[in-house]
Amino acid sequence: MSEQQESKAAEEKAPEKRKQQEASAEENEAADKTPEQPPKEMRAVVLTGFGGLKSVKVLKKPEPTLGEGEVLIRVKACGLNFQDLMVRQGAIDSPPKTPFILGFECAGEVDDIGEGVTDFKVGDRVVALPEYRAWAELLAVPSRYVYPIPADLSYLDAAAIAMNYLVAYILLFELGGLAPGKSVLVHSAGGGVGQAVAQLSKTVSDVTVFGVASKSKHEALKASIDHLLERGSDYASEVRKLSPEGVDIFLDCLCGEECNRGYSLLKPMGKYILYGSSNVVTGETKSFFSVARSWWQVDKVSPIKLFDENKTLSGLNLRHLLYQQNGAPYAKRIMESVFALWKDGKIKPVVDSTWALEDVPEAMQKMHDRKNIGKIVLDPEMEPKPKPATPAKGKAKGGDKEDKKKDEEKKEEEKKEEENAVNDTEQATAETKEEKNNSS
Repeated sequence: MSEQQESKAAEEKAPEKRKQQEASAEENEAADKTPEQPPKEMRAVVLTGFGGLKSVKVLKKPEPTLGEGEVLIRVKACGLNFQDLMVRQGAIDSPPKTPFILGFECAGEVDDIGEGVTDFKVGDRVVALPEYRAWAELLAVPSRYVYPIPADLSYLDAAAIAMNYLVAYILLFELGGLAPGKSVLVHSAGGGVGQAVAQLSKTVSDVTVFGVASKSKHEALKASIDHLLERGSDYASEVRKLSPEGVDIFLDCLCGEECNRGYSLLKPMGKYILYGSSNVVTGETKSFFSVARSWWQVDKVSPIKLFDENKTLSGLNLRHLLYQQNGAPYAKRIMESVFALWKDGKIKPVVDSTWALEDVPEAMQKMHDRKNIGKIVLDPEMEPKPKPATPAKGKAKGGDKEDKKKDEEKKEEEKKEEENAVNDTEQATAETKEEKNNSS
């Protein structure tokens, strides 16, 4: 065979030889590979859709992966806030698409740190304020939203302190300028923020605290509040009797008509601060009419009126401050001041109750009904309450009828509430037009 023929034969065999080599390499690679492990899972409280309590479920979710600049926390306790109720209903701006993990607040132990993290190490005890995802067994969160906690502070107390006392401190000292001899009025005095305001106010000498709360809570609150006022009553008249000039600082977490009432109760040089809008949450699900009514009930105040009356209007939206307005370094400084006050024994969180993750809907209902005094905390390691036994089939039918009847009654109540809201809105519109006509 000539040299030319041999070369041609070799070229023809080359593709077959290459295929054999590639097949052999693939077999070796497959032999070297170990079977893929299924992703690790954790329990988490997931919102499956905006609406009622049935949309909140504990599900298995993949454990979070750690990114650059992040801290992985093994969660020991979580805080429940009214903001979480608003998220569930979709009554909050720019919520994530469902399903997603709920929760803005948790405490726990650092399990791992991502690349570039220098201010934390594995084993550190911390509290975190992430934008969602806090109600889970594990959380990966940027380190700027993580704060070290004192060694002898329990995780439950840390979760009860973090957001509530951070908000209360900013309201009183950063925005309100609380000083000796001043007076403060706070709504929802029995809640987590309300109790934080009461305690922080008492760190300043000769401060008078007015607290608005349900009558049923007054006995439990009388030790921390100087003057208790009944929710739903004409409390403004009561304040005027005790302090004819009004109050120096009015803290409003309700919005709606309380904005007008609060402004009218301010002394000269007084400060009205809005930090919530819980009045929009009237039922289990979001109501457009509640939102519209709250908006219509608020008077429009011009800067000239503020100038003439020597009053200040202010607001605090912690979620916007932290996640949209680069307020993380500011919040970290305030949190250090709060924990310093705890170390000095000047503040002590009030924990209303502790719940398992599976019992979150029941905990939410308690907060919605405003039956809590202090903070509601979730414990991922806590056993859930035993569920009632499923009734027999014969009884179940009767139960279904009863449930249907209750649902119909509830829908009828919500319908009446919406009709009332429409009437209120129309009345407010008419009054506004009448005022404009009179002024013209």
